[in-house]
Amino acid sequence: MEEDREKQLQKVGKTILTEARSELSLYMRFLNLPLSSLHYEYKPGTKFLGTDGMGLFYDPEILIERFKSNPILINRTYLHVVLHCIFRHLFKPHRENKVIWDLACDIAMEYIIDGIRYRCVKYPSSRFRLVFYENLRNKFKVPTAEKIYGLLLNLDMAPMDLEQLQLEFRMDDHSLWPNANQSPNPNMEALEQKWKDISEKMQTEMDTFSNEEAENSETLKEEVKIENRKKYDYRKFLRKFAVLREEPVVDIDSFDTFLYSYGLQLYGNMPLIEPQESKETKKVEEIVIAIDTSLSCSGELVREFLEQTYTVLKENESYFRKINIHIIQCDEQVRSDRKITGQDELKEYMDHFELIGNGGTDFRPVFDYVNQLLKQKVFRNLKGLIYFTDGQGTFPQSRPPYDTAFAFLRENYEDASVPPWAMKLIIEPEDLKQRDNIENLINLKENSLEASKNEY
Repeated sequence: MEEDREKQLQKVGKTILTEARSELSLYMRFLNLPLSSLHYEYKPGTKFLGTDGMGLFYDPEILIERFKSNPILINRTYLHVVLHCIFRHLFKPHRENKVIWDLACDIAMEYIIDGIRYRCVKYPSSRFRLVFYENLRNKFKVPTAEKIYGLLLNLDMAPMDLEQLQLEFRMDDHSLWPNANQSPNPNMEALEQKWKDISEKMQTEMDTFSNEEAENSETLKEEVKIENRKKYDYRKFLRKFAVLREEPVVDIDSFDTFLYSYGLQLYGNMPLIEPQESKETKKVEEIVIAIDTSLSCSGELVREFLEQTYTVLKENESYFRKINIHIIQCDEQVRSDRKITGQDELKEYMDHFELIGNGGTDFRPVFDYVNQLLKQKVFRNLKGLIYFTDGQGTFPQSRPPYDTAFAFLRENYEDASVPPWAMKLIIEPEDLKQRDNIENLINLKENSLEASKNEY
């Protein structure tokens, strides 16, 4: 009898979830793939719905009860769970506070769902929720889980405030999430890659074939675009400005140890071959780092980025022992030019760094100044210029004879437009705080066909 009841509950549960998936897909076709990527798993004791990235687990009694109360709750929670997978929250480290991280993920997903203008997920929002959303919009243009986490962490909330937020935004069971803080698991990495592929395909669908539907889901479209931005190791980005040159170091890679040992055995102290005393390497030799010192740029963020740059450049494998780096500060005119020729000078500059300027913003003086340096033969083989700015200024009309990247020190990256001959670097403020995670620092967006040919 009990077994028959269990089978009946499973059947009813799967029917409810199938109906929810069909209704969501009917309104938002771009969700077809992610919604159908989780198989249904009967699991009494689950807090309503939950996932481990592979299955959608449900407690049938809670599911049926919520369905009787309002079928839209099923649609919303189903979508909420799937969005966690799309944004790969399951696979990201929990930071130092898992409770706050889980809450931040839930708030971010509910914010997206409440921004979808379809009746299949439309549900009246409480005044508390509306006020909270307004505060989020005042702080962030796109409130991602990472940004909300940082905000909540700094609030130092009382237990009562935390509980109120959990009651308002907690929708699903996170206890089934894989432990992202453990050592790398090949199965989990494959699962994360699967959802990354699904997310990118969904983004393509929203950008091309489902424009009308995507217009009613602008918040989702915006956040997916941010999540799927390519991240690059800053060290690799600097290599874009590297040159190939011989360096006076022992080239162990081209050294045949067998012939060396055989010669010692045969002649005593006369090897048949010796290691080469130089090797060809690609490293940074000459580069210009321009800093926008206008009032609209944050001095703290500039310092943070320069410290990250220093961390990369001070490593021996990043640049030659003798370098020619010019760090130029400029607002509407060039304020200073510091030439760096070695690691000691770079360290000294960072130890005593001061911003000079606070005027308006004009990018042209830096390019005019660098062009003059080129005419004066100050550079032998200048490969590129990185300009740290907020983007609010006048760009040169013509392309310079070297690669150029504009780095934007703000989160509203979409408002920043650069000339077609330049590259765009996006630097999130919260990324700058994570000094030990350079890989998450830089997002490189190639802005022209020619720039994309130089992909590294």
